Amino acid sequence: MKEISMKNKLFILPLLLTYLLANNAVYAQNKKTPRKKEFYFSWGYNKDWFTRSTVKINQPSLGNNYSFVNIAGHDHPGWDDGLFKKPISVPQYNYRIGLFINKEKGIAVEINFDHTKFIFADQDAQIKGTLNNRFVDTTVNFGKPNFYYYLNNGANFLLFNIVKRWHFYATKNENIKIDLLAKAGIGPVIPHVDNRFFGNSNDPGFQFGGWNVGLEGVVRATFFNYAFIEYCNKLDYARYSNLKIYKGTASHAFGTYEMIVNLGVTFPVGSKIKK
Repeated sequence: MKEISMKNKLFILPLLLTYLLANNAVYAQNKKTPRKKEFYFSWGYNKDWFTRSTVKINQPSLGNNYSFVNIAGHDHPGWDDGLFKKPISVPQYNYRIGLFINKEKGIAVEINFDHTKFIFADQDAQIKGTLNNRFVDTTVNFGKPNFYYYLNNGANFLLFNIVKRWHFYATKNENIKIDLLAKAGIGPVIPHVDNRFFGNSNDPGFQFGGWNVGLEGVVRATFFNYAFIEYCNKLDYARYSNLKIYKGTASHAFGTYEMIVNLGVTFPVGSKIKK
C-alpha cells in the first residue's frame, strides 16, 4: 500500500498544480491583455541509455563489503509494448511544470520529473571486495532467482531547473512558432528500491536516495499559442546512497542519456504588461 500511495503522489501532484495554475491562466486569457508571465505543463515518455557503473554493497553484520564492478544497466520503456493498454503512469513517463518569470528575456523556472527505470540483471558480473569476511575477486551469474537489482518502479529523477528560451522561427500570423530551450538543474532522486543479493531480498519501496544534476536541450513547436509538442535530449548524472537492501545498504552512481517526446499546453499568466 505504501508503494501505491507514493506513486499516486508523484502522479497526482503535477495534475493538481496544473489545475490551479490553469484556472489563473484562463482568467488571464479572458482579459485579452498581454501578461508578463507564462505557465506551461507537459507530459511525455522517454527512452534511456546508461553508462556502465559500480554497485557497492555494505552489510556489516554479514561481513560483506563488496562491489559489482563495471555492470551494465538497461531501461524498460513500457510504451513500446502497448501504451494504451495500461495506465499512463506505468511506462517511462515524464512531466514538466514551468513558469516563465520573464517572457521577454525567456527566463523560466521549472519542476522536471523523469520516471526512468534502471535494471541490473541477466549478466556475468565481477564481484570484488569482502564477502563473508573473506576477500573475493570473481565473477557471478547475476540473474534470478538469486540476484536482481531493480529501480524498475523508477530511478525517478526530480530536478529544479532554470530555463532559457530563444525564439527561432514563427509564421507571419504566429500560429506556428519554433523555440529552442536550454535547461539546467539539480534535485533529489526518489527511487523505488527492489533487489536480491545471494538469495536475500529487501523490502521493496520508495525512498529519498541521493541527488542528481541534469542538462537538457529542447526543440518546441507551439501551435495557435497554446498547444505544443517538443523533442528533448537530456544528460543526467544520478548518485544514489543508503539504498535499502537486506541487512545493509547499497550505493550507486551512473550517467543517463534520454530522448524525450512531450505534449503540452502553455498560457499567459501574471500581471498585465503596461503599454
